[in-house]
Amino acid sequence: MRRPFALLLLLLFAAPAAAGTPVHTFSIVARDSVTGDLGVAVQSHYFAVGPVVPWAEPGVGAVATQSLVEVAYGPRGLALMKAGKSASEALSELVPADSGRGGRQVAMVDTKGRVAAYSGPKCIAAAGDVTGEQFSCQANLMANATVWPAMARAYRAANGELAERMLQALEAAQAAGGDIRGQQSAAIVIVKGTASDRPWADRIMDLRVDDSPKPIAELRRLVTAWRAYRWVDRGDSAVTANDFKAAQEAYTEGARLAPDNMEIVFWEAVSLFSIGQEDAALPLFARVFANEPVWKELVPRLAGPVGLLPNDPAKLQRILGVNTPRGGDPPKRSYR
Repeated sequence: MRRPFALLLLLLFAAPAAAGTPVHTFSIVARDSVTGDLGVAVQSHYFAVGPVVPWAEPGVGAVATQSLVEVAYGPRGLALMKAGKSASEALSELVPADSGRGGRQVAMVDTKGRVAAYSGPKCIAAAGDVTGEQFSCQANLMANATVWPAMARAYRAANGELAERMLQALEAAQAAGGDIRGQQSAAIVIVKGTASDRPWADRIMDLRVDDSPKPIAELRRLVTAWRAYRWVDRGDSAVTANDFKAAQEAYTEGARLAPDNMEIVFWEAVSLFSIGQEDAALPLFARVFANEPVWKELVPRLAGPVGLLPNDPAKLQRILGVNTPRGGDPPKRSYR
């Protein structure tokens, strides 16, 4: 048996060919003019919007497909842009061939920053889109018609990397009234504008919040955690290169972004201790063990064949025997 809302939509569109998944939402597709990165960010009162609306491929483009959604606009739009068509040409080829186009809402951006958007006349009000320089904002079933213009203004005014600018667009949409039904899920996908022979590195960000009363706030938290771990990765690389000043700066920034993440602090300590920076590592171990003692159990497992810590009982005991100094947190670390 169909869900009542799905049945209502079938009656509304009055043709089986128009049937689709009702994913009413607001989203943004964009290209970063500095880095060339391509992205999509979305929020909807729909469970797990991430696998449905946002589509992006490195070196090709990005697509948002929503409303009475035809998911195929995502992969087909990317295929057409990969074959050399602009965003506008790809969308112009797909829409006329779709018998259910009246209920579709789609936006695309290609690697040159060309954008195209379509909002069918049967999208449920308030619905509309606005395109700007290398971006498009679109929404349907909104509380009012100020939502997508608010997204565009926020995106234009925002500074920083693409993820930050798109997040501010989502936040502006919600502040303007958002989905009339409320909030439930959100997602953000960012890929590089130029593909390489390392596809795992070309997909920069792919984060999803499938079910939450405040999905945009949760998505921002995940993006912040993503940034923190990227700084930790840089710190690890700097330690390997014996550049301890760069390591300090990277680890400090990672800790600033995720101050309560003891795993980040633990692996920082392991990295430093393993290359002989024991005095810098011990206060970090102390902080971890004081907050989450379970990490002590992992220390012996990192010695021996694993080789992440010295296979030296005295040194391991030195790590396990550290205590948090009286009066609070351990002293600040120094790198020599």
